[in-house]
Amino acid sequence: MSYGRLKIYSDAREITAENVVDEVSEAYAVHYRNQADINTLWDYYRGKTKILYKEKEIREEINHKINENRAYEVVKFHKGYVFGEPIQYVRRENTASKLSDDVIATDINALNGYMSDAKKSACDNDLAEWMYVAGVGYRLILPNKDWTTDGDEPPFTIKALDPRRVFVVYSSDIDERCLMAVYCVERELGEKVFSVYTDKWYFEFEEFGPVTVKPNPLGLIPIVEYPAENARMGVFEAVMSLLDALDELQSNRLDDIVQFVNSFLAVLGAQLDE
Repeated sequence: MSYGRLKIYSDAREITAENVVDEVSEAYAVHYRNQADINTLWDYYRGKTKILYKEKEIREEINHKINENRAYEVVKFHKGYVFGEPIQYVRRENTASKLSDDVIATDINALNGYMSDAKKSACDNDLAEWMYVAGVGYRLILPNKDWTTDGDEPPFTIKALDPRRVFVVYSSDIDERCLMAVYCVERELGEKVFSVYTDKWYFEFEEFGPVTVKPNPLGLIPIVEYPAENARMGVFEAVMSLLDALDELQSNRLDDIVQFVNSFLAVLGAQLDE
C-alpha cells in the first residue's frame, strides 16, 4: 500500500467527446491504485487488522487475537472534534452593495435553513469519515427538482460520495484547474458505467460503448474533492505498523498469562494428587 492517495493529472487542455474515453481510461488506472489503498484502509478502520491472521507454532491452542482498533478511535475523535456541531454561516464583512443589514441577515438565515433542510450536517459527518479514513472525501451538489418557493424542500441536494467510486482529474498546468470529475458505477454483470462532469458538458458511457453527451446547465463541476492534507493520507495511515504492534503486544500478553495460569494449575493439581 502506498502512503497517501495519488493526485490525478492530465495534459489535456479540455475534455471533449473526442478524448473523454481515453482521458478517463488513463485516469482510472491511477484511481484503481487509490481504490485498492482505500479498500485496505476502510477494512482496517472496521477492524480487519493484521492480528486476525496471527498464528502460533507452539501451543497453538492458546492464540488470542486482541484487536484494540485504535484506528476507529482516532477517526471518531477527529470527526467529533471538527464536525461535532453543524456548520453555521455568518456575515463576514460589510457589503459594497446597497442592501440593508436586515436583508442580508434574512438571506443568511435562509441559507442556513436550506442547509439544515438538505441535511448538510449529516453529509459533513459522512464526508469527514471518508476523509479521515481514506485521505480524501467527495461531495456532490445538484439542484433539487422538487424545490418550490413555497415548499419545504431545499433548492439543492447534498451527498457525500464513496471515494472508491469517484475521482477528480486536474490539469498538469501550473494552475492545476479541475478538468473533470468522474463517478463510476459497476453493474451486476461487472460492466462499468462512467458519469463524467466538466464545467461545460456531461458525458456518460459504458466500457467500450458509445458516449452520450449533454450540456452541463450548471456551468460548473458539481463534485468537489476534499483532501485531508497535502499528503492526502488518512489520520491513522502513518501509524498502522504501531497499531499492529499494540494489537500483537496485547494478544501475546494474554497468551502468556493464560499459559502461565494453565501451567500453574497443572503443577498445583499434580501436587494435590501426591
